[in-house]
Amino acid sequence: MKKLFLFAFALMFFAVQLAQAGTPKDTLVMASQIDDIITLDPAEIFEFSGAEYAANAYDRLINYDVDNVSDIYGGIAESWTISDNGLVFTFKIRKDITFASGNKLTADDVVYSLQRVVLLDKSPAFILTQFGFTPDNVKDTIKKIDDYTVAITIDKPYAPTFFLYCLTSTAGSVVDMKEVQSHEKDGDMGYGWLKTGYAGSGPFKLKNWKPSETLIYERNDNYWGEKAKLKRIITRHISESSTQRLLLEKGDVDIARDLGPDDIKGLAGNNDIKIRKKAKGAVWYLGLNQKNEYLQKPQVRQALKYLIDYKGMESTILDGAATVHQAFLPKGFLGALEETPFTLDVEKAKALLKEAGLENGFTVTMDTRNTEPTTSMALAIQATFAQAGIKLEIIPGEGKQTLTKYRARNHDIYIGRWGPDYMDPHTNADTFARNPNNADDAKSKPLAWRNAWDIPEMTQKADAAVLEKDTKKRAEMYLELQREHQQVSPFVIMFQDIEILGKRANVDGFVLGPSFDSNFYQFTTK
Repeated sequence: MKKLFLFAFALMFFAVQLAQAGTPKDTLVMASQIDDIITLDPAEIFEFSGAEYAANAYDRLINYDVDNVSDIYGGIAESWTISDNGLVFTFKIRKDITFASGNKLTADDVVYSLQRVVLLDKSPAFILTQFGFTPDNVKDTIKKIDDYTVAITIDKPYAPTFFLYCLTSTAGSVVDMKEVQSHEKDGDMGYGWLKTGYAGSGPFKLKNWKPSETLIYERNDNYWGEKAKLKRIITRHISESSTQRLLLEKGDVDIARDLGPDDIKGLAGNNDIKIRKKAKGAVWYLGLNQKNEYLQKPQVRQALKYLIDYKGMESTILDGAATVHQAFLPKGFLGALEETPFTLDVEKAKALLKEAGLENGFTVTMDTRNTEPTTSMALAIQATFAQAGIKLEIIPGEGKQTLTKYRARNHDIYIGRWGPDYMDPHTNADTFARNPNNADDAKSKPLAWRNAWDIPEMTQKADAAVLEKDTKKRAEMYLELQREHQQVSPFVIMFQDIEILGKRANVDGFVLGPSFDSNFYQFTTK
């Protein structure tokens, strides 16, 4: 009997210890919605979660201060010079960088990485190819001068910061050439392997990725800069915000990345939990496919902009997680337009629909990621559309499913969030207001292309703005472009993102930047 009592006591003590243990001291565990990850190859990554992974696992030539984005500084490049004609950028590469594999990082790796983006020509390739790089000329325009010097020749004398900002993007990540080439098959430049493999030099290296389940990093002890404070980062895909909150309260996760307004209110007064907010460059929008017979009508596009309850969603569904914003450049960017001409006005929308000969409404579908707040936003839009006789059928799916369909422009309406690829205003002008080729087989596939919006004149205006060196004039050009875009485009731009996370009180040093690829784990402590 005494032995049974001692055994039961030991079990109870062990259970209490487990309940109080929380997460390991050397490990950060995050709950996040990471079902949008399609690939781990920096030459292909074009999703929010994937870009955050790359920011922590790979180094880039150039970086910027997350609290002062105008402060651009060297990453892999310790310095650079620009030729008098503004066409040749020469970068000096740091000599003390070693990849996680143990291979030394040299100019060969930089050249290979940038050329690889152009040659593979995946979604983010346009970030580099817009400077005139092609598969035919890239070996002459991006080349090694010596083991630690790289020269890059662009096609036009753009504002210098435009090119430098592009190198801060995920497409500017440098991969381990020897490691990637060792996994090459049939001349694919390691593409098949790097979709799930790792070949970086960042503060963390990939341990394991299970799509829509977990993403695990380990500290890279070969890292050339300040070593990461924690040994391991585990990101768990948790789609429900209420489940994220419960795990955070129990101490099963250290950070919850997608808490809803009700969860945040419910955590008020809990001294073990702290809430952090950071304004982001991402905008929420609807993309209206111009292949749809109804959506291609100008009056319908305009009507839908008056069938969104912007203020209502801002104060309820989003409640602190976004602010009303109706132009493609986010606040904080050069030339950002802060005018908000659209409000919920059902009668005005009905009048516009009548002009289009659709006074009885029509039926249309919307592809919707099945996570919050997207689902609730879609339901709210469905309700206000119905007030004007428009039947909106919601098609739910995982992030990668809805994105794949959208990128093939097989949607009617897509509700999504777009974040800038770099901190120059051309990043959003290039995708929302440019479409150099509207053909189905076009090489460049910006958001305007995804929505089949053929805009040669607006494309010319965007092209002119990026070449303007006078900052004041350039800002005015973007303001004019956005005012036109607001009125005629097949985009219903609704909100600008504010990232909110909940963290355990003992977690410090997690860096929230202004973009999805400037959230950093390196300095996090527990």
